[in-house]
Amino acid sequence: MSLNAKHTKIAGYIGYLTQALTINYAPLLFLTFVNTYGLTLTKISTLVAISFSVQLLTDAFEAKFASKLNTRATVIIGHILAVLGVTGYAYLPDIMPTPFIGLLICTVTSAVGAGIVEVLISPIVEACPTGDKSAAMSLLHSFYCWGQVGVVLLSTLFFNLVGIGHWRILSCLWAIIPATGALAFSVVPIYTLEADAKSADTPKNGGHKVSGLFFVFFTLMVCAGAAEMVMSQWASTFAESGLGISKTLGDLLGPCAFALLMGIARVIYAKASDKINLDKFILISAILCVVSYFIAALSPHPVLSLVGCALCGLSVGVMWPGTYSLATSRMSGVGVQMFALLALGGDLGCMIGPAAAGWIAGLFGDNLRISFILASIFPIIIIALLCFGSKKNKSAKKDI
Repeated sequence: MSLNAKHTKIAGYIGYLTQALTINYAPLLFLTFVNTYGLTLTKISTLVAISFSVQLLTDAFEAKFASKLNTRATVIIGHILAVLGVTGYAYLPDIMPTPFIGLLICTVTSAVGAGIVEVLISPIVEACPTGDKSAAMSLLHSFYCWGQVGVVLLSTLFFNLVGIGHWRILSCLWAIIPATGALAFSVVPIYTLEADAKSADTPKNGGHKVSGLFFVFFTLMVCAGAAEMVMSQWASTFAESGLGISKTLGDLLGPCAFALLMGIARVIYAKASDKINLDKFILISAILCVVSYFIAALSPHPVLSLVGCALCGLSVGVMWPGTYSLATSRMSGVGVQMFALLALGGDLGCMIGPAAAGWIAGLFGDNLRISFILASIFPIIIIALLCFGSKKNKSAKKDI
């Protein structure tokens, strides 16, 4: 069978399922780690911070050496590292001098794999000879959401049927996804972005010039990553410990509903991208994000708080892929290096947001409600940047 761009995109979807697994599986076990190994929420927050710090460093490395890396080999290595990290949860905490060291090794290994996958999959799919690029990007990122939903639903089903005490078995079973991704990327065609092709032809071109516009997109990525990951990483713990809801119901109505609505938002945009103004769509999403964080934090009723958690997923859905699309349409010479730098910004937000939320909660007696209120600053910054950009564009048009 002749493999083409369609198969490359399918491999990309598996890559985003892999990223969803590496990021969202461990948070479902946070309280299990606390109860099994005697960890505190502060130590759990440290693991979250380290995870995204390692992803950030991976992004920086790939941004620096993008032109020297073999894309196929690197993305395969990323999937293999994800396999090693996820399966490591099954045995490393029990054989290391302390469980925390074992969890730390798994976290770092998974994070390097996730960072490689995150940086390379988007430009690989962007380079595919297909139609609407922004729609393709949004659809690609929706598979992260479906992966998150699948991880939560199937893990919850496993915990209820087999027992949460057997979570180590599940860790090994989940490794099937990244293993499949490694095999897929070993055979599908890999396409090159135009900017990377030109860079290869002119290796002494001096590299990209970093403009003020880039810093705007970089900041948008930071805030998008933080707004998404604060809720994604802490919804399960918030539902179980903060709202007094059972783990099963909390996982289904918290992170699962969050991911489901985030995926729906991305599919809606992918299907109607030609009819939607992306700037306005992200602006409205940011406003909804502020509202959803306040509903989750301030509602006196657990059900309404969970509604806020779910609405947050709908609100952040298009922020990350939408920023990628805006950047590629408004900046010239966007190649793997620029994708890596933008991903670095997103991961910086992913590191700062949830880690700060955990530390702030710890200062107030593990009260995540306060953390959620403060997390609304991230979508507020997005609103400010988009409004400023809109006014600047209008002023430029009047001058013309």
